[in-house]
Amino acid sequence: MADGDGLSEAASAAASPPAPAPGLSPSLGWRERLRAGLAGTGASLWFVAGLGLLYALRVPLRLCENLAAVTVFLNSLTPKFYVALTGTSSLISGLIFIFEWWYFHKHGTSFIEQVSMSHLRPLMGGTESSISESGSPSSNRESENSRQNLSECKVWRNPLNLFRGAEYRRYTWVTGKEPLTYYDMNLSAQDHQTFFTCDTDFLRPSDTVMQKAWRERNPPARIKAAYQALELNNDCATAYVLLAEEEATTIVDAERLFKQALKAGETIYRRSQQCQHQSPQHEAQLRRDTNVLVYIKRRLAMCARKLGRIREAVKIMRDLMKEFPPLTMLNIHENLLESLLELQAYADVQAVLAKYDDISLPKSAAICYTAALLKTRTVSDKFSPETASRRGLSTAEISAVEAIHRAVEFNPHVPKYLLEMKSLILPPEHILKRGDSEAIAYAFFHLQHWKRIEGALNLLQCTWEGTFRMIPYPLEKGHLFYPYPSCTETADRELLPSK
Repeated sequence: MADGDGLSEAASAAASPPAPAPGLSPSLGWRERLRAGLAGTGASLWFVAGLGLLYALRVPLRLCENLAAVTVFLNSLTPKFYVALTGTSSLISGLIFIFEWWYFHKHGTSFIEQVSMSHLRPLMGGTESSISESGSPSSNRESENSRQNLSECKVWRNPLNLFRGAEYRRYTWVTGKEPLTYYDMNLSAQDHQTFFTCDTDFLRPSDTVMQKAWRERNPPARIKAAYQALELNNDCATAYVLLAEEEATTIVDAERLFKQALKAGETIYRRSQQCQHQSPQHEAQLRRDTNVLVYIKRRLAMCARKLGRIREAVKIMRDLMKEFPPLTMLNIHENLLESLLELQAYADVQAVLAKYDDISLPKSAAICYTAALLKTRTVSDKFSPETASRRGLSTAEISAVEAIHRAVEFNPHVPKYLLEMKSLILPPEHILKRGDSEAIAYAFFHLQHWKRIEGALNLLQCTWEGTFRMIPYPLEKGHLFYPYPSCTETADRELLPSK
């Protein structure tokens, strides 16, 4: 810490101007104060100077005569003129409003705001307004970029993450490679502590043991702690969850343990519901028990999906979304979309998209590319690049191409995995939206759905590169979404194992 303080003091000393000579300090201080006062009253001085100039030029410009002529003109206007003026302005305003509504509904942004930010703000000196008075412009821009990167590069939990013991660990046994990075597993440990623990764990000895178990970094130690919790309480739902995730070596074993967890979790959830209004601690306990119950049901649905009982999985997911509608941030609808695509229930997929592909909700590769797949499905079997170049694109083909452009602009990494230009690896437990990690997670489960529709990958291959001709620099600008964040490559390196 001493070295760090010394470096910060040296940096501040180097950044500050040299101290003035003792004999000159009074005069420099007076001048600086005068300069600051003049800078603060600059706008007022310009206003007064403008009024003085206008008064001095009143005779050459014949201001009095022109003002009298304007007055006579206004007095000669009839009420019909004002009625016509009001009607015309209302019509023009209505047309502008309708155009704004259409543009915002199509592109998700205001046309007037976009034009003013892109063209008018630089002319009005908007780029200089970000410079603060106390810091340098470069440091302020760097801090602004860092804040923007932090907000844009939010890491999300992968809705379709695999099972630790039954899938990730089996991969390690076969290949000898670790499919998950330490950063990814550390994020999962934080999620487990957030979802499965609360301040009232000390009231139940088994929960106290599990609180320590979720903090353990060594898998055998976590499993041992889960068994200790079950010895204290045979109905400890979170202990069954940990064993199902990490000790079970097959999906069948994981499902069996999750069913035991469900039985215990429902009992604890009902007890918490009865006591939720007694104190803030009981409310926190209900939130934790709700998280546990939702997690268990979701994983049971994923077990059913992996074991081929897809309709059962769909029912569990639908019931879960109806029972706990506030938990939309868990993105259960992405699990539902994938299962419905496996059933080839495209009408149901479209119904889910109509609800979640909303302008006010955050987008994802699953939403954007599923919407593109549905529109591609209607034209892909008869699509031919030669025929399209000869006769032009039909309305349905234009709609499909625009949907692909929208998807590619959101995440440009996905097509290379769908077209098998890049090799797939196991998806991580966390993804970065619009990043390579999200592309892997999407293509890992959805490649088969694209292959099932005849000509879908062909249309994608003929179309997706055209997006980069329409958007020459997708890292710097976008038509439908914000510019592609520059921090994704760094964050993806932390989430994805080295190949």
